[in-house]
Amino acid sequence: MSKITILLVDDHKLIRESWNIVLSTDSRFEVIGETSDVQEAIELVARFKPQIVLMDINMTPVNGFEATKLVLRQSPQSQVIGISMHSMPAYARRMFQVGARGYVTKNSSKDELFLAIEEVLAGNKFICDEIKNIVAHQELDEESDYPDMNLLSKREIEVVTHIKEGLSSKEIAQRLDISLKTVEVHRYNILKKLKLKNTAALVNFINAQGF
Repeated sequence: MSKITILLVDDHKLIRESWNIVLSTDSRFEVIGETSDVQEAIELVARFKPQIVLMDINMTPVNGFEATKLVLRQSPQSQVIGISMHSMPAYARRMFQVGARGYVTKNSSKDELFLAIEEVLAGNKFICDEIKNIVAHQELDEESDYPDMNLLSKREIEVVTHIKEGLSSKEIAQRLDISLKTVEVHRYNILKKLKLKNTAALVNFINAQGF
């Protein structure tokens, strides 16, 4: 029986090596390549047409969302499973929007990763239990006024990330290649959506969320 071919895409070598070790424990799987570079990932999928692409979403300079679109454009038959350190449903939703079929976090177990591969190959979508539990909790608390990071757009999440890093609005504008005015609009909308009064409250909130 032919093996399930898998490509690993992550910009941390230790993570790729860990995935490789985990996958090698199951004789069904064959890792046909690994890379930290999106352009190389595109070349590898064009050459090998892997059945599964395990895609980290937190890569730089090209993130996993854009990388997924590029990979699937080159090899539409490949199935992408997003893997992230973030347990935010908004990230999972975004990955599905760009064509991924599965999403697991780096807190997921080996068995859950294997199950994700099985389900995706069977034509199903897969979301790990950690994300499902967060969504269920949010639905139960949907009347609550507690700030919800999932209300933020992808760009707003990027701005929040840079705010946490301590960057000024001018520095964020340069980093994201947008105008200073646009950054200020994003900051205003972020505070409004999260019902927070100022940047200090925002930083405290995202630290408490482990973001």
